[in-house]
Amino acid sequence: MDRIHQTNDQNVRGKYVVITGATSGIGLAAARELAARGANLGIVARNTTKANEVADGIRATFGNRITVDVFIADMSSQRSIRRAANEILAKCPKIDILINNAGAMFVDHKLTEDGIEMTMAVNHIAPFLLTRLLLDRLMLSEHARIITTSSHGHKMARKGIDFDDLNGKRYFDFFGKLKGGPNFRYGESKLANILFTTELTQRLKGTNVTAYSFDPGLVATNFNRDNGWMARMTTNVMMWFARTPEKGAETLVWLADTDNKNLENGRYYVDKRVGTLSAQARNVEAAKKLWEASEEQILLSQV
Repeated sequence: MDRIHQTNDQNVRGKYVVITGATSGIGLAAARELAARGANLGIVARNTTKANEVADGIRATFGNRITVDVFIADMSSQRSIRRAANEILAKCPKIDILINNAGAMFVDHKLTEDGIEMTMAVNHIAPFLLTRLLLDRLMLSEHARIITTSSHGHKMARKGIDFDDLNGKRYFDFFGKLKGGPNFRYGESKLANILFTTELTQRLKGTNVTAYSFDPGLVATNFNRDNGWMARMTTNVMMWFARTPEKGAETLVWLADTDNKNLENGRYYVDKRVGTLSAQARNVEAAKKLWEASEEQILLSQV
């Protein structure tokens, strides 16, 4: 197994990190490395058994040097996210870093219990809601960070966010199957991650909280393997060119751990450097409009 490159900036030591999607892939690799650097972890996961296995493994490795908590949430359910956030707030007097890493891709047109298309719900609305719910607690930290996993795939959303079709019906055919493969809808959700970070940064100006998004690159994980034989075959071919989860997690760990002087607030990072954004991802008006539309979508779950 590759070892994530260590730096001299051990800024996560003793800090509390809430991370979603940490039971596999780059999230798991990042959680293990952050624990190795002395961070305390709050793992947010859907599968209780897997989450406890991961937590037990990290505890067995690092003993009493750190704490590892588990919080259960289905990221497609706003009700579930709210419940988990309440549990986090009840248990954690301070949160230093929030890592929005959980993600998914769905080839069928499915709506959540809140009436939102699944890919956008899990990849964008979930981190938007969780961040909003935990933000006041993050502000209690001396230097808090919010890191959201995006992707180079955001560039596939060439037309940007269609605010007249937030549930992405244009991507699906009469039978509810994605037209032209799942990557275009996924790309739109990854574009949303960047726009969310852009507007979040504007709204947090003058506070102690900074925000970043990043691209982990093409990583060898189980992502997209549950979407039928075609998705599995495509993923298997792509894995020949993929990097390890540990390599994919390097920028994530660096964003959590490096000194503030190495970072530009609100930026999108690739391999520990500021990355190139599509024209749609640079649209600050779209970022503001997406925030407002997302607020409307999370308000619906409170009715």
